[in-house]
Amino acid sequence: MSLTGCLPSYSAVRALSSPPCSRKRRAISGGVSPVVAMASTAKIGTPRAKKPFAPPREVPARVTHSLPPEKKEIFESLDRWAADNILSLLKPVEESWQPQDYLPDPCSEAFHDEVRELRERATGIPDDYLVCLVGDMVTEEALPTYQTMLNTLDGGVRDETGASDSSWAVWTRAWTAEENRHGDLMNKYLYLTGRVDMRQIEKTIQYLIGSGMDPRTENNPYLGFIYTSFQERATFISHGNTARHAKAYGDAKLAQICGTIAADEKRHESAYCRIVGKLFEVDPDYAVRAFADMMRKKVAMPAHLMYDGAEDRLFGHFSAVAQRLGVYTAADYAGILEFLVGRWNVAGLAAGLSGEGRRAQDFVCSLGPRFRRLEEKAQATAKRAPAAVPFSWIHGRQVQL
Repeated sequence: MSLTGCLPSYSAVRALSSPPCSRKRRAISGGVSPVVAMASTAKIGTPRAKKPFAPPREVPARVTHSLPPEKKEIFESLDRWAADNILSLLKPVEESWQPQDYLPDPCSEAFHDEVRELRERATGIPDDYLVCLVGDMVTEEALPTYQTMLNTLDGGVRDETGASDSSWAVWTRAWTAEENRHGDLMNKYLYLTGRVDMRQIEKTIQYLIGSGMDPRTENNPYLGFIYTSFQERATFISHGNTARHAKAYGDAKLAQICGTIAADEKRHESAYCRIVGKLFEVDPDYAVRAFADMMRKKVAMPAHLMYDGAEDRLFGHFSAVAQRLGVYTAADYAGILEFLVGRWNVAGLAAGLSGEGRRAQDFVCSLGPRFRRLEEKAQATAKRAPAAVPFSWIHGRQVQL
């Protein structure tokens, strides 16, 4: 996900759904830092306490635990269904690809020659593509946050013990294990190219994991699984586009890497879409209202709190580059929405809908054209943006937005 790719999650549309990047940072949200208060009353000569880690952006208070109590029984009753229909989409470890399958073998006598060939291929990759590749990789590397998010969901779908044998918990752990390979592979590849500033990238990853994410899913599995359905398709599209770009730039191995990750994301998308499809089958009214709620909020991308220690607008800049290159665009956002509306047959819902459910149905089905108009706004915004900005990930080189 990058929950990739995003993976996870990855796009210019992220800028449309992310919180403003100009908010003032404070050490502790909601008031004066205790460190500052302590310093103001300490005696002269008293050693100052070290400043604690502070997330780069504040996130406003959100609704939490919104799942009605009676809905919990639905997920408990679907445990057997999940075992048959969701766990079947996992691949056995012994049949799964591993990052080393696509990288020079450090145990081989040909290792240095293989690295040299990799670096030669990478010389043809332009800086703007590298920015998109790094942004996707950073998003994938924040995987601990995504597993944590899934384990905040109510309704009996979280891993209560850390090793629960429920189908929902088994899925979350195994999905995480599969996703973990994405960041590992992209990270090692970028390291070997010699084209990027790995220390700045590593700082960005640490900041992002420390900052978490704010998908506004309210610990509600209906919202959570709608969110992950959207995000897995977004990462599938993004990695698929980076694969096509890599091939055009003459790096067939990188194209294979990105395409392999995209295939994983597509399989994961199928799993989450099946879950939500089942919810539409057994509980159409609440499911369509949850879908409308998630889309009213707009789907915040997993890495929207991205920060490298200096640039407050890093995520917006990365998104603008991805939009310009066509790696992930506002049109893709609208296309995902329309795909999910069709996949879950939202327009065809009839029986079992309340008045609020029918209004939610009409709202969701009308959103596609409205979101496509966002693409025009995004393009207009891009024209007003600075012509180029430096990215610390590529040693401060300027990239056009």
